Amino acid sequence: MGTTSKRSEPAPSAKVDRRVERSRYTVLTTAFDLLGECGVGSFTVDEVARRSGVAKTTIYRHWPTREALVIDACSRMIAEQETPDTGSLEDDITTLLVEIAHLLQTANWSFVLPSIVDTAERNPEFAEIHSRIQRGHAAPLREVVQRAKGRGELSARTDVSTVVAVLLGPLFYRRWFSREPLDDHFVRAIIKPVLASYQNETPTTS
Repeated sequence: MGTTSKRSEPAPSAKVDRRVERSRYTVLTTAFDLLGECGVGSFTVDEVARRSGVAKTTIYRHWPTREALVIDACSRMIAEQETPDTGSLEDDITTLLVEIAHLLQTANWSFVLPSIVDTAERNPEFAEIHSRIQRGHAAPLREVVQRAKGRGELSARTDVSTVVAVLLGPLFYRRWFSREPLDDHFVRAIIKPVLASYQNETPTTS
Protein backbone atom coordinates (compact mmCIF):
# COMPACT_ATOMS: atom_id res chain seq x y z
CA MET A 1 0.00 0.00 0.00
CA GLY A 2 1.60 3.21 -1.14
CA THR A 3 1.98 6.29 0.99
CA THR A 4 0.22 9.50 0.12
CA SER A 5 1.92 12.84 0.52
CA LYS A 6 0.05 15.69 2.12
CA ARG A 7 0.51 19.18 0.75
CA SER A 8 2.13 21.30 3.37
CA GLU A 9 0.06 24.20 4.65
CA PRO A 10 1.50 27.55 5.73
CA ALA A 11 2.07 27.76 9.42
CA PRO A 12 -0.79 29.57 11.21
CA SER A 13 1.65 32.14 12.52
CA ALA A 14 2.63 33.09 8.94
CA LYS A 15 -1.02 33.83 8.12
CA VAL A 16 -1.36 35.90 11.27
CA ASP A 17 1.84 37.81 10.53
CA ARG A 18 0.62 38.79 7.08
CA ARG A 19 -2.67 39.96 8.53
CA VAL A 20 -0.85 41.98 11.16
CA GLU A 21 1.40 43.59 8.56
CA ARG A 22 -1.54 44.54 6.38
CA SER A 23 -3.31 46.00 9.39
CA ARG A 24 -0.24 48.00 10.44
CA TYR A 25 0.24 49.32 6.91
CA THR A 26 -3.41 50.41 6.72
CA VAL A 27 -3.23 52.20 10.06
CA LEU A 28 0.05 53.99 9.27
CA THR A 29 -1.15 55.07 5.83
CA THR A 30 -4.39 56.39 7.29
CA ALA A 31 -2.56 58.13 10.13
CA PHE A 32 -0.15 59.84 7.74
CA ASP A 33 -3.00 61.04 5.50
CA LEU A 34 -4.86 62.36 8.53
CA LEU A 35 -1.79 64.25 9.73
CA GLY A 36 -1.61 65.92 6.33
CA GLU A 37 -5.18 67.13 6.75
CA CYS A 38 -5.25 68.27 10.36
CA GLY A 39 -1.68 68.31 11.72
CA VAL A 40 -0.55 66.87 15.04
CA GLY A 41 -2.82 68.97 17.26
CA SER A 42 -6.13 67.64 15.92
CA PHE A 43 -4.95 64.07 15.29
CA THR A 44 -6.97 61.37 17.10
CA VAL A 45 -6.78 57.58 17.25
CA ASP A 46 -10.59 57.50 17.09
CA GLU A 47 -10.52 59.08 13.65
CA VAL A 48 -7.75 56.74 12.46
CA ALA A 49 -9.86 53.76 13.58
CA ARG A 50 -12.95 55.13 11.85
CA ARG A 51 -11.18 55.77 8.54
CA SER A 52 -9.03 52.64 8.47
CA GLY A 53 -11.64 50.18 9.68
CA VAL A 54 -9.12 48.79 12.18
CA ALA A 55 -10.44 48.47 15.72
CA LYS A 56 -9.12 50.99 18.23
CA THR A 57 -8.12 48.15 20.57
CA THR A 58 -5.97 46.68 17.77
CA ILE A 59 -4.34 50.04 17.12
CA TYR A 60 -3.48 50.49 20.80
CA ARG A 61 -2.01 46.99 20.87
CA HIS A 62 0.66 48.13 18.41
CA TRP A 63 0.91 51.78 19.46
CA PRO A 64 0.20 52.22 23.18
CA THR A 65 -0.22 56.00 22.89
CA ARG A 66 -1.41 58.54 20.37
CA GLU A 67 2.10 60.01 20.30
CA ALA A 68 3.65 56.64 19.45
CA LEU A 69 1.36 56.29 16.42
CA VAL A 70 2.05 59.84 15.25
CA ILE A 71 5.81 59.38 15.53
CA ASP A 72 5.71 56.06 13.65
CA ALA A 73 3.57 57.62 10.92
CA CYS A 74 5.95 60.58 10.69
CA SER A 75 8.82 58.20 10.01
CA ARG A 76 7.34 57.90 6.52
CA MET A 77 8.43 61.50 5.93
CA ILE A 78 12.11 60.63 5.94
CA ALA A 79 13.27 61.13 2.36
CA GLU A 80 15.13 58.51 0.39
CA GLN A 81 16.39 60.50 -2.57
CA GLU A 82 18.99 59.06 -4.88
CA THR A 83 22.26 60.96 -4.91
CA PRO A 84 23.12 62.09 -8.47
CA ASP A 85 26.66 61.97 -9.81
CA THR A 86 26.73 63.84 -13.10
CA GLY A 87 30.36 64.90 -12.76
CA SER A 88 29.28 68.51 -12.21
CA LEU A 89 28.46 69.98 -8.83
CA GLU A 90 26.05 72.51 -10.32
CA ASP A 91 24.15 69.80 -12.21
CA ASP A 92 24.03 67.54 -9.14
CA ILE A 93 22.68 70.33 -6.93
CA THR A 94 20.19 71.44 -9.58
CA THR A 95 18.83 67.89 -9.87
CA LEU A 96 18.36 67.64 -6.11
CA LEU A 97 16.88 71.10 -5.51
CA VAL A 98 14.43 70.84 -8.42
CA GLU A 99 13.18 67.56 -6.96
CA ILE A 100 12.93 68.97 -3.42
CA ALA A 101 11.06 72.04 -4.71
CA HIS A 102 8.60 69.76 -6.50
CA LEU A 103 8.09 67.64 -3.36
CA LEU A 104 7.58 70.73 -1.21
CA GLN A 105 4.60 71.60 -3.39
CA THR A 106 3.12 68.14 -3.89
CA ALA A 107 4.19 65.60 -1.24
CA ASN A 108 1.98 64.94 1.79
CA TRP A 109 4.89 65.41 4.16
CA SER A 110 5.17 69.09 3.19
CA PHE A 111 1.72 69.65 4.75
CA VAL A 112 2.63 67.71 7.90
CA LEU A 113 6.09 69.11 8.59
CA PRO A 114 5.08 72.54 10.03
CA SER A 115 3.04 70.88 12.79
CA ILE A 116 5.97 68.54 13.50
CA VAL A 117 8.29 71.54 13.85
CA ASP A 118 5.82 73.21 16.21
CA THR A 119 5.40 70.11 18.40
CA ALA A 120 9.15 69.47 18.41
CA GLU A 121 9.65 72.75 20.29
CA ARG A 122 8.04 71.18 23.37
CA ASN A 123 8.38 67.42 22.92
CA PRO A 124 11.81 65.69 22.83
CA GLU A 125 10.43 62.66 20.95
CA PHE A 126 9.14 64.87 18.18
CA ALA A 127 12.39 66.83 18.22
CA GLU A 128 14.21 63.59 17.46
CA ILE A 129 11.89 62.61 14.60
CA HIS A 130 12.19 66.14 13.20
CA SER A 131 16.00 65.84 13.29
CA ARG A 132 15.82 62.51 11.46
CA ILE A 133 13.55 64.01 8.79
CA GLN A 134 15.88 66.97 8.33
CA ARG A 135 18.96 64.74 8.08
CA GLY A 136 17.21 62.53 5.53
CA HIS A 137 16.30 65.48 3.30
CA ALA A 138 19.78 67.01 3.53
CA ALA A 139 21.87 63.83 3.17
CA PRO A 140 22.12 63.67 -0.66
CA LEU A 141 22.93 67.38 -0.83
CA ARG A 142 25.62 67.00 1.83
CA GLU A 143 27.11 64.12 -0.14
CA VAL A 144 27.41 66.01 -3.43
CA VAL A 145 28.90 69.07 -1.71
CA GLN A 146 31.42 66.94 0.19
CA ARG A 147 32.32 65.12 -3.02
CA ALA A 148 32.88 68.44 -4.78
CA LYS A 149 35.29 69.50 -2.04
CA GLY A 150 37.22 66.28 -2.59
CA ARG A 151 37.67 66.91 -6.30
CA GLY A 152 38.54 70.60 -5.87
CA GLU A 153 35.36 72.21 -7.20
CA LEU A 154 34.91 74.00 -3.88
CA SER A 155 37.42 75.50 -1.49
CA ALA A 156 38.80 73.00 1.00
CA ARG A 157 37.66 75.42 3.73
CA THR A 158 34.02 75.20 2.66
CA ASP A 159 31.68 74.28 5.50
CA VAL A 160 29.27 71.67 4.10
CA SER A 161 26.51 72.40 6.62
CA THR A 162 26.55 76.09 5.73
CA VAL A 163 26.28 75.41 2.00
CA VAL A 164 23.36 73.03 2.56
CA ALA A 165 21.57 75.60 4.73
CA VAL A 166 22.12 78.39 2.21
CA LEU A 167 20.74 76.24 -0.62
CA LEU A 168 17.73 74.75 1.19
CA GLY A 169 16.75 77.82 3.21
CA PRO A 170 15.27 79.82 0.31
CA LEU A 171 13.12 76.84 -0.75
CA PHE A 172 11.66 76.47 2.74
CA TYR A 173 11.16 80.24 2.99
CA ARG A 174 9.10 80.35 -0.20
CA ARG A 175 7.11 77.24 0.67
CA TRP A 176 6.06 78.22 4.19
CA PHE A 177 6.59 81.97 4.55
CA SER A 178 6.41 84.10 1.41
CA ARG A 179 4.47 81.50 -0.65
CA GLU A 180 5.94 82.95 -3.83
CA PRO A 181 6.44 80.68 -6.88
CA LEU A 182 8.80 77.79 -6.18
CA ASP A 183 9.71 77.02 -9.77
CA ASP A 184 12.79 75.85 -11.66
CA HIS A 185 13.78 79.44 -12.49
CA PHE A 186 13.92 80.35 -8.81
CA VAL A 187 15.87 77.18 -7.95
CA ARG A 188 18.50 77.85 -10.60
CA ALA A 189 18.78 81.49 -9.52
CA ILE A 190 19.75 80.34 -6.03
CA ILE A 191 22.44 77.91 -7.08
CA LYS A 192 24.77 80.03 -9.23
CA PRO A 193 25.57 82.80 -6.72
CA VAL A 194 25.97 80.31 -3.86
CA LEU A 195 28.46 78.19 -5.80
CA ALA A 196 30.29 81.26 -7.10
CA SER A 197 30.86 82.54 -3.57
CA TYR A 198 32.49 79.29 -2.48
CA GLN A 199 34.34 78.54 -5.70
CA ASN A 200 35.91 81.99 -5.68
CA GLU A 201 36.88 81.84 -2.02
CA THR A 202 40.60 82.32 -1.52
CA PRO A 203 42.03 80.53 1.52
CA THR A 204 43.69 82.79 4.06
CA THR A 205 47.36 82.06 4.70
CA SER A 206 48.71 82.38 8.18
